[in-house]
Amino acid sequence: MSLTTSLSHDELSLVDPNNIPKHVAILMDGNRRWARKRDLPDAMGHWEGADVLTEIVRTASELGIETMTMYVFSTENWQRSEDEVEALMNILEFNLVRKRQQMVDEGVRLSSIGDISRLPSSVQEALSETKKATEHCSRINLVLAINYGGRDEIRRAVAKIVEQKVAPHEVTEELIAKHLDTAPFGDPDLVIRPSGEYRLSNFLLWQVSYAEIYVTQTLWPDFTPRSLLEAVIDFQSRKRRKGAC
Repeated sequence: MSLTTSLSHDELSLVDPNNIPKHVAILMDGNRRWARKRDLPDAMGHWEGADVLTEIVRTASELGIETMTMYVFSTENWQRSEDEVEALMNILEFNLVRKRQQMVDEGVRLSSIGDISRLPSSVQEALSETKKATEHCSRINLVLAINYGGRDEIRRAVAKIVEQKVAPHEVTEELIAKHLDTAPFGDPDLVIRPSGEYRLSNFLLWQVSYAEIYVTQTLWPDFTPRSLLEAVIDFQSRKRRKGAC
């Protein structure tokens, strides 16, 4: 099935197809600020941000990106108001159901990272069903970080290793990475931070050691296919040394 084109041929020609980041991670930040600038309820910003996600994943697929990891809900987000948390959960569940067939049609394989055991049972069920429905898809991996925190992920990985009674001298970086939520996907090549903030906010702390970081002032609901294109072009302009000279 052919996809609705998000970028023009001329725009796509600006990127080097041989230097596409395989794994891109995005902190979907700025939803509340977007809403407040328009005198709208915070929830409207989150709804708008959820709609943007669909278009950005489609664009990533067009560009040849293999995996997109999106920071949806952090372990710290539980500290927000009860009404906002409820709204976020409702938006998540609604879109998991509403966009399930579209993901299948467009070859999007859904996965998640984070401790989903704390999520409402209806959200867990919708997430499980959408994962199952898309498990055969292979055009692009969409990984949702839900109730996710980098420190919590490392804590859980260490706990798994301790349970296996691994000797101290056998604990390697490779072993820890194998027990992280992201083990099936590898580390991101590019991290995109919308909204102009210069911090990682407890996102993929282990995995981003050598990732390129791209910061844009654009709020997430205003993030467009062109925004993603510009981030990829910037990525291609950098010389990645990964700690080497």
